[in-house]
Amino acid sequence: MEIIKAFCIAFSIYSKIPMPQFEWEEKDMRYHFIFFPFVGVVIGGLLYLWNYICLYFGIGTLTYTCIGTAIPVILTGGFHIDGFMDTMDAFKSYKSKEEKLKIMQDAHIGAFSVIMLAAWGLCYMGAFSYFGVNDFFMDEIFGVFAGIFVLSRILSAFLALSLKGAKDDGMLHTFSDSTVSKKGFVKTILLIELIICFGYMFWCNSILSILVAVAAMVYIIYYWWKTKKELGGITGDTAGYFVVCLEVILTIAVAVYGFWLSNLPVGIG
Repeated sequence: MEIIKAFCIAFSIYSKIPMPQFEWEEKDMRYHFIFFPFVGVVIGGLLYLWNYICLYFGIGTLTYTCIGTAIPVILTGGFHIDGFMDTMDAFKSYKSKEEKLKIMQDAHIGAFSVIMLAAWGLCYMGAFSYFGVNDFFMDEIFGVFAGIFVLSRILSAFLALSLKGAKDDGMLHTFSDSTVSKKGFVKTILLIELIICFGYMFWCNSILSILVAVAAMVYIIYYWWKTKKELGGITGDTAGYFVVCLEVILTIAVAVYGFWLSNLPVGIG
């Protein structure tokens, strides 16, 4: 029963998919991080379906791009984008660590968060739009792209349980604290999910999956350094920032690789 409740809690927190309602207890939340990547599975599956629909019916690139970009946002309710915007407001304030943490708790948004969100949207939409005008992306390349939404959530959950928190309260601290007694088990399952996810991506396209893995590792190092320097650790908001940034970075990487591969002379690649 705890596992079922953990599944419902994960989808209730990280998605807008309707779930059974019940009173949450700390023991019910111990395994919820395990099911966080499953939200990414749903997102990747819906994007795959949307891509097939657009190719089959010849839907235009603009419609393809706008709706395709909106799918993850609608499904998650903008949960991670909220954390991204709060984090960007803090980073761009150039104030002390304590003041930055206070800024992240402020319900209001600043100009920098809006500017950076617009920049994120343009970069993501620009890369995603290329998928819709190339049948080449339909199989192996798009398969790797769909896996990005699972990969980002596996890594986010694992880092949430592994890196030092910036404060002793907040949503991330609550979630991480509820997992303490089962942290080793949860991290082991997340590692297994990571192996399965990477195995799927490697099966789709071995070279691209390695490129994605390298890019993800580089960004993890940057994320660890940046949050430690700016805040003294991670928070729930930076976890959302991590997911948003990693997904746009890897989407661009997939688009660039696909563009390069699709433009190789015939007989090469």
